[in-house]
Amino acid sequence: MTDTGITAINEKVKKESAFVEMLMMEMEKVIVGQKNLLERLVVCLLSNGHILIEGVPGLAKTTSVNTLSKAIQAKFQRIQFTPDMLPADLIGTLIYDQKDSTFKVKRGPIFANIILADEINRAPAKVQSALLEAMQERQVTIGQETLKMEDPFLVMATQNPIEQEGTYPLPEAQVDRFMLKVKITYPTKEEEIRILRRMSYTKTDFAVNKIITPADIVRVRSVVDEIYIDEKIERYIVDLIEATRSPDKYKLSELTPLIQYGASPRATIYLVLASKAYAFIQKRGYVTPQDVKSIGMDVLRHRVIVSYEAEAEEKTSEDIVKRIFDEVEVP
Repeated sequence: MTDTGITAINEKVKKESAFVEMLMMEMEKVIVGQKNLLERLVVCLLSNGHILIEGVPGLAKTTSVNTLSKAIQAKFQRIQFTPDMLPADLIGTLIYDQKDSTFKVKRGPIFANIILADEINRAPAKVQSALLEAMQERQVTIGQETLKMEDPFLVMATQNPIEQEGTYPLPEAQVDRFMLKVKITYPTKEEEIRILRRMSYTKTDFAVNKIITPADIVRVRSVVDEIYIDEKIERYIVDLIEATRSPDKYKLSELTPLIQYGASPRATIYLVLASKAYAFIQKRGYVTPQDVKSIGMDVLRHRVIVSYEAEAEEKTSEDIVKRIFDEVEVP
């Protein structure tokens, strides 16, 4: 792309991304801290992906996604996943109509723009696979009918890292469908004081103003697609992914016994899309290596499967990904 072309897309992105700052400010009226989570939610929304969040209860995961849905005037559904749940509880079922002796489709709660799948690992495999079809194919099948999901369609699933009894761990293939996996931690002392002052009332009903509509989000995605990514950065992304599969090629042979499976080509695609969306929220029309590094951990932490040897050495996938980012040459 010529310098003129990059300047043009830069100007276009600056104009189109003006809403991001207002959206973040609107969400921060309700949410204290958690800027990283709020940014990642917007990245997923702009790049048509889904997000998996791991964190202990009480860290404003539900409040964050509910506030986002209000700010973009989107239909929001919170679904509590439980061990006795059935696919019909999620996607809907056929109801017999006695008036005209026919079966009619009764849509389930998944037909919304933003879905909070709370404690996804508490539901059995059948329910998880029903959600998987909706996430991947953007459609569900009820009886003989195939119904399309609304657009935009964002699934934010949560996992509780404690209380593992009675849970059904998500298979690797399903975890791979999530563009980002974000780990959230406790707030700082100062943030907790602000939370205390803002939330310690018997009634906390914050008015959230509409900033943008779902139709605008769909339109803005075409601008995100136009963001320029240089060939050197494309090669850098491929090098990062390749290093998770063949670390010895990048002088990281000590990682070879620690990795059971590296990242798939889906990781490459998601890393490009997420980097473009991240550049967009930074008001830039081009991707920098820092964009790739900033979002890279969230794209890769759930895609690098560690070996028993790594577990014995208490090495996590995050340790491995961090090492790869430190060592792979930046363009």
